[in-house]
Parts: sequence; C-alpha cells; structure tokens
Amino acid sequence: MDFIIAVIIFIFSLIYNISKQYSLIIPLLIGMLAFSSVAFYRGFKFRNIVVMLMKGMKKSLYILSIFALIGMITALWRAGGTIPFFVYYGIKIMNPDYFILFAFLLTCFVAFALGTCIGTAGTVGVVLIILARSGGVNIYVAAGAILSGAFFGDRSSPLSSSANLVAMITETDLYDNIKKMFITGALPFLATVIVYLVLSKNNPINVTNNELIEKFSVNFNLHISTVLPAVIILLLAISKNDVRVAMLFSIITAVFICLYIQNLSIQEILKYMIFGFVNTDPALSEIISGGGLISMLNVTFVVLIASSYSGIFEGTGMLKDIQGALIKMSNKIGVYLTTVFTSLVTCACCCNQTLSVLLTHDLMNNIYKENNLTKDNLAIDIENTAILIAAIFPWSVAVAVPLATMDVGAKAIFYAVYLFFVPLMAPLIPKSKVYNLGDGN
Repeated sequence: MDFIIAVIIFIFSLIYNISKQYSLIIPLLIGMLAFSSVAFYRGFKFRNIVVMLMKGMKKSLYILSIFALIGMITALWRAGGTIPFFVYYGIKIMNPDYFILFAFLLTCFVAFALGTCIGTAGTVGVVLIILARSGGVNIYVAAGAILSGAFFGDRSSPLSSSANLVAMITETDLYDNIKKMFITGALPFLATVIVYLVLSKNNPINVTNNELIEKFSVNFNLHISTVLPAVIILLLAISKNDVRVAMLFSIITAVFICLYIQNLSIQEILKYMIFGFVNTDPALSEIISGGGLISMLNVTFVVLIASSYSGIFEGTGMLKDIQGALIKMSNKIGVYLTTVFTSLVTCACCCNQTLSVLLTHDLMNNIYKENNLTKDNLAIDIENTAILIAAIFPWSVAVAVPLATMDVGAKAIFYAVYLFFVPLMAPLIPKSKVYNLGDGN
C-alpha cells in the first residue's frame, strides 16, 4: 500500500508539472523523495537509502559523457552547415508528387544523422511543415510522416541518447543493438514506405516556399565538405569504434569546417559548443538554431535522477509484487507481449521516454533471465516497444515537444505509422535471425 501511495504521488506530480509546462526534474525529485520515504518506512536506514540512490545514479555516468558530446555535435553540425546541407539538397531533389514519402525518407536521414526526434522536428520538420501548409498538403499526414522519420533516427542512430541509454542499462553493445534494430525494423520500414507512397498520391504538393529554402544557401556555405562530420560518424560506427571516439573525431572535423568553410572564429565556435548555435536570420532562427552543452542539461538531470530509482527499487525489492504479476502474464501470453504491455503502462503513466525505458527494464529484467533470454533480447525488445510506444501518447514529452515545435495537433500521431508497425511486426521476425538462437521469446 505504501508503494502504491508513492506511485500515485509521483504520477500526480508528473501530470501537474506537465500541465503547467514545468521541468520534469521537479516531479522526478518528488518521486525520488516518495520512494525513499517508502524505503525508510520499511526499515531501511537513511545512509543505506542514499547508497542505493547513488548506486542507481552511478549507472548513468557513462551516458552522461555521451550527452555532452551530443550537445556539442548538434551545435557544430548546425553552425558548420552539415544539417543545412542535408535539408537544402534533400528538399531540392524532392519529387512534388511524392511529398509525403520524401518527407519520411528525408526525415529518416536527418534523424539518423542527428540522433534526436526533437532536434529533427525542429529543423527539417519545421521546414517540411511550412512547405506542406503552403502547398495544400494535409499537415497531419505530413507531420505523421515526419514523426515516423524522426523516431526512426531516435531509435537506431549511434548518436541517439535513447539508443545509448538502452545499451547502458542492459549492458549490451550499442552497434550490435543498432544492427538488430535494422533487422527488426526492415519490415516495418518497408510497410511504412508503402503507406506513405499511397498517401502521397492524395497529397501532392502544389506550391513550394522557395524563398525559405534558398535562405539556407544564403546563410551557409553548402560545400560538399560540410557533410564530412556526418561521414566520419558513419564510417567509425561501421568499424564499431567506441561511440565517444566517433563523436570526438566528428567534433574535431566540424570545428575545422566551421573555421575554414563557414569562416567562423574560435570564440564563436566555443560559444556555440557551450550555449548552442544561433542564426541571426529571422526566417531561419527558430529552425536551425540550437544544440550545445547547455541544451543537454535538462535531459542529463532527468536521466541522473531517474536512474536513482533503479537503485532504490533493486535495493528494497519494491517492484517484486508487480514483477510477480508480470511473470504470471508472461507465462500466459509470452515475454514479448508482456514487454509491450509493460511499456504501454509505463509510457502512459510516466509521460517521459527515459523513465519509461528505465522502469520497463527494471520490471522485465528478471523475467528475461528466468526465461533464459539474454540481455540482447531485452535490449532489442525495449527498442521495439518502450522507445516508440512513448510517442503514441499525446501527453508524453517525447511526442508533445515535436508536435508543438511543428505547431500540429495530436491527430498527426495516427499517421505516424512507423511507431505502430515496429512493435506490431517485431514478433514476425524470426529470433534466430536477430540473436543467433534457435528459439524465440
């Protein structure tokens, strides 16, 4: 009963803070205090509770360094012209008769390069929505295609904070996970392409905002060399280098691009790396500005505080009753469907992708072990469920922010078919092709 009261306090604080558009850090701190109080009520000493919290936080230290690198990369790729290059030439080659399909594919490409759904929606997403509005295209269909592409990258990019988070908590290899994500995501991707190909027939773009597009070439030197920072990441990822090493080399390359291609000063570059890139053109300011170390502070604290929950849950055994019910469920419907159910509940209640992922892992981890399923199984199943399911709830930050950035209503989620296809089609992929096992879950 005490645990249920703590959960209710936490959920209500989440709902209140989201409705008021306050930082998620506040309800997370309230939740940490509530669960710590339950531990104290059950007889655990204050010192032991602090040790549990710190143990949970310690698990996130590796990914925090990655967050810092991601912040610097996203700023430098903006300032250096990497992202403007992708957006400008991607839209230039777009076939007006297949606008929805091209919107999905272009967003997939940019999202894979950036590794963030929010950053993708705020850059290429905004441009595409402006084009859709001016060209008579259904903005909900267009926004759905953009969301699908954005979460394609959010799920499977080596720069994705969520992909790195899953690899960290499951103690699996990031690049192996990405390889498996492409295997399990191939069929949903193909199905998504077919859907958007059909929808494109009913939504050809009639007018293009060429003035906005041309501003990219006016404000940036879009030389082919500006893509080198992204190429560096891709090549080092293929050779399975440590993602931090890949990011560091990309940053170094981007600095040289900023210096010698965009003619920026060292002072400007350092400023952008810390505080984020700022474009002075009013038309592009809200579209291309952003990134920097400061931009990652909020998500850093969210992950750090949320990680403390796993320490206290593990140390006190608070989740045992819930896990017991999930074990019975898994015996009846299977482990994967139980993971889907757990993800639905955690995503609906937590309103936050990071916490949903952490809770789904904590609740399902022992169940996978008891069913002789590996950490790799758990990692890919979380990627196929919690990572994407978080975006089907309009009140979740994962999708609420991109929708607000594009100024589109929640109806667009219905057209983000990739979010639904991956969890639904994952059981159709033979596990032997993913895990080199003879049996599945």
